[in-house]
Amino acid sequence: MPLPSDLPKIELHCHIEGAAPPALVRRLAGRHGIDVSGLFTKDGGYAWTDFSSFLAAYDRAAQVFRSAEDFADLAETYLFASAAEGVIYTEVFISPDHARRSGIPYADYLGGLAEGMARAEAGHGIIGRIIPLIERHFGPEAAHEAVRTALAHLHPRVVGFGMAGDERMFAVADFARAFALAHEAGLPLTCHAGEVCGAASVAEVIDALPVRRIGHGVRAIEDAALVRRLAEEGIVLEVCPGSNVALGVYPRLADHPLIRLRDAGVKVTLSSDDPPFFGTSIGREYAAIAETFALPPGEMLAFTQTALDAAFCDTATRARLQTRLEGWRPPAAG
Repeated sequence: MPLPSDLPKIELHCHIEGAAPPALVRRLAGRHGIDVSGLFTKDGGYAWTDFSSFLAAYDRAAQVFRSAEDFADLAETYLFASAAEGVIYTEVFISPDHARRSGIPYADYLGGLAEGMARAEAGHGIIGRIIPLIERHFGPEAAHEAVRTALAHLHPRVVGFGMAGDERMFAVADFARAFALAHEAGLPLTCHAGEVCGAASVAEVIDALPVRRIGHGVRAIEDAALVRRLAEEGIVLEVCPGSNVALGVYPRLADHPLIRLRDAGVKVTLSSDDPPFFGTSIGREYAAIAETFALPPGEMLAFTQTALDAAFCDTATRARLQTRLEGWRPPAAG
């Protein structure tokens, strides 16, 4: 039985610039006179070949967003598409570094995204929240500036803080002071690890930072003791299977450790990461996992429940979302 398309979904791991449809990037590049030659493939997708070239393509796409209204369009477009696939709540990652490098005031960047989320919520019922990020490959000094910027412009939709970027660069401990500032300000923390690098990168994060969640984290499966630790400490993994396959972390979806991690007691969720770069969407992620591992709707809904429990939103919002989850019923068989 195909997965019901209206099964409620919650996404905790999506980079907002990485969610930009190529058509929107082309349109804004034309508006602002930005050269994006070589950014796209002949069939209209994004052109990249490995993790490093993906990061470069991401940065080129991100540079076309130059105004608050550009970012409002981006947020509304992504949340509208997500709502059409059954998403009721999404947390998106944003980057003070990208705002700085694009020359847009962070207040305009954040305000534009918040406005787009407000439009999407009013029109489609989807709730959006924001997590500012450190870009690891820009280094510790840039990280300190990013967290200071984020904390100087807190907004009701900002609910956490994290780090993304190239996990092959710098030690996690180099960013501990930046994370401490966010933690002391009351923001719950997440950090990318265990994607390009192995299990040791996940252990490094949970040793150095008071995180509640790990972005990706799937290569923890390579260390049985670490898997047990994740389960015992209740650290949630923001798993993006389609991204992992597209980037060559695993050759096929059938080889992905999502179910093995879940069955070992690790809390796992489903997200799309940078969906148009990887030819996916949150709806496709749910459907592909259900089909590949023959999971019924009840087991798929459990991923949503885990995501809701791990969401960084306030108690009132969580209660509203819980009511929506409990109100959903799968269609009758036959």
